[in-house]
Amino acid sequence: MNSRVNDLDVLKVFCAGDGRFGNLLGVVRDGRTCPDDASRQALAAELGYSETVFVDDPERGVVDIRTPGTRMSFAGHPLVGAAWLLDIEELQPPAGSVWARDDGEFTWITARPEWVEGKRTEQYASVAEVEALPAPPPGEGWLYAWAWEDEAAGRVRARGFPRRPDGIITEDEATGSAAILLTAQLNRALNITQGAGSQILTAPGPDGTVEIGGRVRFAPSPHPDPDPDRI
Repeated sequence: MNSRVNDLDVLKVFCAGDGRFGNLLGVVRDGRTCPDDASRQALAAELGYSETVFVDDPERGVVDIRTPGTRMSFAGHPLVGAAWLLDIEELQPPAGSVWARDDGEFTWITARPEWVEGKRTEQYASVAEVEALPAPPPGEGWLYAWAWEDEAAGRVRARGFPRRPDGIITEDEATGSAAILLTAQLNRALNITQGAGSQILTAPGPDGTVEIGGRVRFAPSPHPDPDPDRI
């Protein structure tokens, strides 16, 4: 593994109550280790997580978010994870200022649904239909498939399918931006179970924003450096 990942933290974002599940996230604490666009994109592709965050200014919360194939102006689970790791009240992705807070169990960010690009939600008639979908379902474009588990309680069962041309990620375990979009569309607080068992909480704000929260835990890196003394 390239020595550029020596300062890499691997997190699980949107874990279940027992700490299981969650979407893996790579966070490079010192963005100077990958100073240019090409090196960052190469590392994001090498790691293969749905997103990798490069921290360019830990005090001001300036971050750069990459998928294995492109740079993103906004993404939910990377910002929740970065807010938890940096213990910071404001993040600065390219999309704009994102406020963050931690209530002791969940880390929350506040974002605007119009920052979510390229994702489509589709409601299914039952949880069983969502769970029976192949990964990925036929078709093109990012699909967030969901059904009510308990409409009165705001409980949703969801699965996320990037359907990217690179095919690296066939199903996203927990997708913050899609949950933000769905919350704005329904205009109500949601308790979402996505993927194998990840949990996402959301609530619409009075100013058109959406607050989204989840548990974050450290995860063992599946990419250990064979030579830990190498610089």
